[in-house]
Amino acid sequence: MAWIILVLSGVLEAVWATALGKSAGFTRLAPSVVFAVALLFSMAGLAYAMRTLPIGTSYAIWVGIGAALTVGYAMATGTEAASAVKILLIVGIVGCVVGLKVLH
Repeated sequence: MAWIILVLSGVLEAVWATALGKSAGFTRLAPSVVFAVALLFSMAGLAYAMRTLPIGTSYAIWVGIGAALTVGYAMATGTEAASAVKILLIVGIVGCVVGLKVLH
């Protein structure tokens, strides 16, 4: 169960990071609210997962999922330029996350 919560928390990290960027310094209400709610649930899930999973592994997986999804979403929406090298590096992050799960 901790692994599922950790993965969902990583997804929520991407949500709050994206909402933070769209909040324009917390001047836009809807993205600011999405940021706050996603941040709360993301941190709560990470804390829950860290009760049974190693701290370093939990944090690396949480950050890796969040970073990969955030940049993937930005590239898919055209907010950030996509390139073969960037995509390859993101695949590398995902591979490392999977590797940490397999080795656990």
